[in-house]
Amino acid sequence: MNKLLEDTKKGIEKAIDDLEIRLQNIRAGRANPAMVDHIMVDYYGTLTELRSLAAISIPEAKELKIKPFDRGSLAAIEKAIIAADLGIMPTNNGEFIILTMPALTEETRKNFVKEAKEVMENGKVAVRNIRQKAIKDLENMDLSEDDIRHGEKRIQDLINDANHEIEEIFKEKEKDLMTI
Repeated sequence: MNKLLEDTKKGIEKAIDDLEIRLQNIRAGRANPAMVDHIMVDYYGTLTELRSLAAISIPEAKELKIKPFDRGSLAAIEKAIIAADLGIMPTNNGEFIILTMPALTEETRKNFVKEAKEVMENGKVAVRNIRQKAIKDLENMDLSEDDIRHGEKRIQDLINDANHEIEEIFKEKEKDLMTI
């Protein structure tokens, strides 16, 4: 049963990590290097992570500067950023790319909060699925009814803690999105 609980914890941690990554991709009007972490660039025929090809910095609060290690990859990086559909047009000056974050309106902020809420709900669904699988696996073990009930309670405690953590992560993101 301990292995089952450990596997359940790992599954929950992975679900929460995934949730945090998805929430990072929702921009809050400030530059954040995590916005471009998921971008893959066609670098001489090989899909490569943007962060492996360029230095990413924040010269100002609303600007993201992407300076490639190889200037020959500048056009490919720009193309990948446009294809990623971040809602921001890159500015290429021949040496580096600047992404300038537009100011967010109240309506845009509220839409981003709705999007973050959907991501949170998906995270909770993932955690519920982990619970269902863990309970099913527990019931398939050769244990007494008391041990199964005790195991279900321990699994539910893990799920409750995870849901609380997901709520806290969402509240922090909501606060970040609504701050001007």
